[in-house]
Amino acid sequence: MGALVKTEQPDPAAPRDEAQYLTFVLGEEMFAMDILGIKEIIQYGHVTGVPMMPTFVRGVINLRGAVVPVVDLAARFGRPVAEVTRRSCIVILETRSEQGAQDVGVLVDAVSAVLTIPAAEIEPPPSFGGGIRADFIGGMAKVEGRFVIVLNIDRVLSVAEMALLSQAREGESAR
Repeated sequence: MGALVKTEQPDPAAPRDEAQYLTFVLGEEMFAMDILGIKEIIQYGHVTGVPMMPTFVRGVINLRGAVVPVVDLAARFGRPVAEVTRRSCIVILETRSEQGAQDVGVLVDAVSAVLTIPAAEIEPPPSFGGGIRADFIGGMAKVEGRFVIVLNIDRVLSVAEMALLSQAREGESAR
């Protein structure tokens, strides 16, 4: 008798011996994010601005009929708004929150590669200051003699936090 076997997607929060990461560039720095939440990578195209959004929200795009917000990662990290070049890409991610799943695009300067990084090669984030908030960093990986900042993408793209920032901006403009 044949048995019905249910296959499940791995839990991105579960510890793994190694994982695959998409590496990308912002300015002069190399970053990485777990590929489990990545849906696709698209060329930067027309982004429609949305009034009264935080500076790091570039606007929205139409992705096969769905409205997807686009976050400028450089601006999200408190840096100047990214300059769009021919290598600029939007990485479409699925984020999860109490409200459910939401697709979000992140603007990056350039996509580098997909790398398999053993968990043993990812160090905890440094406790001293840095260019971005400590809770945005999931760890530091050493790849080809160079440090790569592994992002905690759920914190970077916290829908609840971004909504609070948007509301705060609305309150400022009402004054």
